Amino acid sequence: MTRGPETVRAFRQVLGNTLVANVTASFLWFALTFWAYLETRSVMATAIIGGGYMLFTAVFGTFFGTLVDRHRKKQVMVISSTVTLVAYAASAGLWLLLGEDRLADWGSPWFWLFTGVILVGGIVESLRNIALSTTVTLLVPDDDRDKANGLVGTVQGISFMITSVFSGLSVGLLGMGWTLAIAVALTGVALLHLAPITIPEVDPEPEEGGPHFDFRGAISAITAVPGLVALILFTTFNNLVSGVYIALMDPYGLTLFSVEAWGIVLGVTGLGFVVGGGLVAKLGLGANPVRTLLLVNLAIALIGMTFTVREWAWLYVLGIFVFMAVIPAAEAAEQTILQRVVPFRTQGRVFGFAQSVELAASPISAFLIGPIAEFALIPYMESEEGRDSWRWLLGDGDARGIALVFMIAGGIMFVTVLVALVSAPYRRLSAAYADAPPQQLEGAATD
Repeated sequence: MTRGPETVRAFRQVLGNTLVANVTASFLWFALTFWAYLETRSVMATAIIGGGYMLFTAVFGTFFGTLVDRHRKKQVMVISSTVTLVAYAASAGLWLLLGEDRLADWGSPWFWLFTGVILVGGIVESLRNIALSTTVTLLVPDDDRDKANGLVGTVQGISFMITSVFSGLSVGLLGMGWTLAIAVALTGVALLHLAPITIPEVDPEPEEGGPHFDFRGAISAITAVPGLVALILFTTFNNLVSGVYIALMDPYGLTLFSVEAWGIVLGVTGLGFVVGGGLVAKLGLGANPVRTLLLVNLAIALIGMTFTVREWAWLYVLGIFVFMAVIPAAEAAEQTILQRVVPFRTQGRVFGFAQSVELAASPISAFLIGPIAEFALIPYMESEEGRDSWRWLLGDGDARGIALVFMIAGGIMFVTVLVALVSAPYRRLSAAYADAPPQQLEGAATD
């Protein structure tokens, strides 16, 4: 069969189901972060939670990618939803058995057990996103993949917008217990919605004796493409910088807003994801997605250097909105490059390996910046010496220490992107993308 209206329709059904699943996972994860900070008032606690999620998602990325390559994509998605449902149900059971008072003490093992169970559900949910990336190659014609990846970004934006609003409202008005109940119910709905969806595919060719963590296969596929190693390293470094935002964006926002208002702010700024993803879905990424990726990261660096330069709520909100509007282009560009230059039979491993390497950077910086911010930079910027030294640049306010970290991180990213734009790997990967033929899929849809 050929890729056409029927296969594109199947892709849209899978994308809709992913929206339901991602809404659920994001809803509970945002709620957990909000609840943990409000109960503990500890930047370190939220840094550990956010960093832990990124760390374990990175550790299991190649394993998940290997599963995607060696099994039918729908089978992988069903397994993911089932494990997530069990994990969320277990966390709700802990809440009922132990109660909020025992779970809210971040110095007790019960707090970390409760967080860890929710973490398992969220991590396994990420398996679906690797499978979704390969279904774009499987079901969408080559010339339309950048726009399909834009639709993926739009769905992620809608998910973020919905969940950020309702997570804050749910924690603030209903409490964490009802939030858990809602998450369990929505996960069950996602699983039921997935059951009747049909993805036209055949069983992948068996690979006898292959390891479950097929690093060798992933590395071989990556090194075969000129400049692809440099792309992954570049994204990894940028994620190292992004770990700063993982650790500190919510604490900064909760300094300016109540938890209910902060959830609404994230929901409103989440429209940026929808706008950015919609523009990519309509206009594509241009002839050279590699250049688009670097230019988008240049914009992200400039945002990081400016959106907390003063402790103005409107400036922070505007910065987050613009940040979210450009992120879908960056994500779509990387996805489109990999879908074009990497053979389909190894794409799951490459997507998974890239996720492992790139995301491994974020928890490192998140784990480091939490203690540094809480015990060094924040107290320093609250002192007379710190205020006098930096008032000319950062003004006055209660969160100038966090603002200083954001500005430094943005400056580092800005220099990195400028170096990448004049590098030889950038030129090689651009040429490899331009010269790559359309994917020919054995036993699956072909152009």
